[in-house]
Amino acid sequence: MEFVPQGIIPAMVTPFTRDERLNETALGELVNRLIGDGVHGVFVLGSQGEYYALDAHEKQRALEVAVAAAAGRVPVYAGTGATTTREAVALTQMAERGGADAVSVITPTFITPSQGELYEHYREIAASTRLPVLLYSNPGRTGLQISVELAARLAQIDNVAGIKDSSGDLTTTAAFINATPASFRVFAGRDTLIFATLLYGGAGAVAASGNVAARHLVRIYDACIAGNMDAARAAQAEIAPLRAAFALGTFPAVIKEALLMTGLDAGPCRRPVGPLNDEAREQLRRVLRDLELVTD
Repeated sequence: MEFVPQGIIPAMVTPFTRDERLNETALGELVNRLIGDGVHGVFVLGSQGEYYALDAHEKQRALEVAVAAAAGRVPVYAGTGATTTREAVALTQMAERGGADAVSVITPTFITPSQGELYEHYREIAASTRLPVLLYSNPGRTGLQISVELAARLAQIDNVAGIKDSSGDLTTTAAFINATPASFRVFAGRDTLIFATLLYGGAGAVAASGNVAARHLVRIYDACIAGNMDAARAAQAEIAPLRAAFALGTFPAVIKEALLMTGLDAGPCRRPVGPLNDEAREQLRRVLRDLELVTD
């Protein structure tokens, strides 16, 4: 059966030990926890996974651990974006060798290539692999937006399978859906827009809050698929305070702190990102308590 990207796919953190080494045990535990919560895939080496802080060997090892832990139960998506096409191709080929089911490629950072240059960037990456390739547009982090016209053009390439849209702009998300064929899968990258994206015809979400609240996100998706829009809307509203809590610390520290509060020690972020202060930590705990993710 052909692999079709869809559903709730948590953008996983990369757990570290206290001395900032890859914590393979915790990574495996996180994959198992998420699968137990009913997710439809797991996403390793994304923005939430601190891909920018990992060297090539660490990326390969993190992928291998995630693939082994998933053991074919759900697809494993790997982030393989890089500033240069050369490096993105190398990472994409590493992901294919390592057993990933699909790759997600964020736009380059620091530089600002034109839409034509981005087309060639993604075309070459797609040509280098047999895996499905998801485009990843996150202008708030990269300063670079994949245009609707570029997405429509890239959608004509056989293995360019979709896009993760983290613009936070529902008009843009809807335009991606309207401008591309049904086989091109559009994913919400903003946790608060999962319900809206699904209503417009999107395929699901790649969501950081899924690390700690996967069951809530799966409820949004399942309710939409079942046609129970009131339940889906209510589940979406429940998650909004957790997404808002992302502002309590420097990205991506909040989710790692939340995981610790819910019983999984994912360690620190790599410096210079530090932990939450005591006040922010207590605010986060209250949010998790309201979601019934912690009881103390």
